[in-house]
Amino acid sequence: MTKARIASIATAVPPHVLDTDHVIKQAGRIFARFGDDFQRMLPVFQNAGIGRRYSACPADWFDGDNGWPERSARYLEGAMTLFRDAATKALKEARLKPHEIDVIITISSTGIATPSIEARVMHDMGFRQDVVRLPVFGLGCAGGVSGLAVAAEFAQARPGSKVLMVVIELCTLAFRSDEVSKANIIATALFGDGAAALVISTDADGPIIEHTGQHCWPDTLDVMGWRMDAQGFGAILSRDVPDIVLNDLRPVAETFLASKKLTLADIDAFTFHPGGAKVIQSLETTFALPNGSLRHERDVLAEFGNMSSPTVIFILKRALADGPKPRRLVSALGPGFTATFVTLVQ
Repeated sequence: MTKARIASIATAVPPHVLDTDHVIKQAGRIFARFGDDFQRMLPVFQNAGIGRRYSACPADWFDGDNGWPERSARYLEGAMTLFRDAATKALKEARLKPHEIDVIITISSTGIATPSIEARVMHDMGFRQDVVRLPVFGLGCAGGVSGLAVAAEFAQARPGSKVLMVVIELCTLAFRSDEVSKANIIATALFGDGAAALVISTDADGPIIEHTGQHCWPDTLDVMGWRMDAQGFGAILSRDVPDIVLNDLRPVAETFLASKKLTLADIDAFTFHPGGAKVIQSLETTFALPNGSLRHERDVLAEFGNMSSPTVIFILKRALADGPKPRRLVSALGPGFTATFVTLVQ
C-alpha cells in the first residue's frame, strides 16, 4: 500500500496576547471574592512553564459574566478566522489551490458548530462543492495526532487525493469566573488558543505517515474532558495525568510498536503533546530521555500555552525543521482516557 505523506504544516494564533504576569493579576482580581482560595493556588501559575498565550478575546472580555450564548458566538467567529488563516498557509506551502482539495477534516473540541466550521467558510475560500467534509468533536488534546491518523487513512483509501486537516481550539473560552476549583485554576494557568493545518497526500514528498494506533484505558472517564452547564464548558483535569504518563504510557507505547514489529530502539526522535511542565518531565523520565531533551515541547508551551489538540502540531513543525530523523514517534493524550500514536518516517 502506498503510504500517505505530509505535504505541508502551518500554524496560526489569534491576535490577543495574554502575558502570564498580567493573567495572574487579572485572575487575582476576578477571584478576590473567594478569599484566600486563589492565593493558595498561585504556584500552579508559577510552575506551569508558560510565559504567554494567545486568545481570540481581549483580556477585558474575561472580566465579564459570559454565558453559553456569548461563548458560542465568540467560538464561531474565532474558529472561522483561525480556519481561514491556518488553511490558507498550509495550501500555499503545499502549492495547492482550495479547489484541488478532496477532503477536509476539521478537529475541534472547544465549541459546537452546526453547520460545522469548514461548511461556514468553504465557499468563500474556493473549495469545491463536492469536497468531502468530516468535522470531529470530542478528541480533546489527542485530536492533533488522532486527526493525523484519520487524514492518512483517507489519503491512502483514495491514492492521489489531497486531504486538508485543520485543528482548531479556543480553550480560553472555557474560563470560569464562578469557581476556584483546582481544575479551573489549572485551565486558567495553562490554556491558550490556536490552530494548525496540514495537507496530506500519497503524492506528497514529505514525511511518511507509517503507522497509527490508539489505547483507551478503562475506568478513566473522569481524568480529562468537559462538563457542561448553563454557563458553558468547565474543565475536568485530574492530578493523576503526570502519574499516568510516568507509570502507564511507556508500556502502552511499547505494545503499539510491537504490534508493528518495532521497539523503542527503532525510534530516533519523539514528539509529544506536552500537557504541562510536569507532564514533560514525566515523559522524559518514562522514555529515558536526557533531561531537557524535549525542548520544542517546553518552548511551545512557554510561547503559546496548552492549546489542546493543535499544540503537538506546533511542536512537530519545529521538530521537522531541525532536519530529518529516520523514524519519529508522535503521541498525545486525550479524553477517554486515550493515548494516540503515529510513527513518521523521513
